[in-house]
Amino acid sequence: MAPFIALVASFLLFRLIGLLGLSFFDNWHTSLQGAVAIMFLLTASAHWGKRRSDLIRMVPTVFPRREWIVTATGLLEIAGAIGIMLPRTSLAASIGLTLLLIAMFPANVYAARNKLTIGGKPVPKLLVRTLLQILFIAAVLLASPISSSLQ
Repeated sequence: MAPFIALVASFLLFRLIGLLGLSFFDNWHTSLQGAVAIMFLLTASAHWGKRRSDLIRMVPTVFPRREWIVTATGLLEIAGAIGIMLPRTSLAASIGLTLLLIAMFPANVYAARNKLTIGGKPVPKLLVRTLLQILFIAAVLLASPISSSLQ
């Protein structure tokens, strides 16, 4: 739930900063890009912190080198967070982050079905996790440069 809270809170904060005069965040699109970046930096931080072992357990056992997968996905989250903020790489980053969310979803299914925990707290139930994943994908797609041209 922390990534959802980070996404919503940082979006609101960036919009407020924009309304107060910082021109970079003076529209919903750049505020959402910033919020998506914050969310992915937060989730990436777990890939090396005290929650790393929880994330490794979330990777289905059918995959070899689960530690490497957690490291790689964390690095991809950081790259995507940076890339979505840069005009030249924003489209590629939004596509990459969307594909990453889809690719990581089986780990969320596995964690929910096996009643795993992250930081000692149960992972969200599968329905909640699915709805959050759809929301995260929507946020990433709305943060893409394609959606900003639809304004």
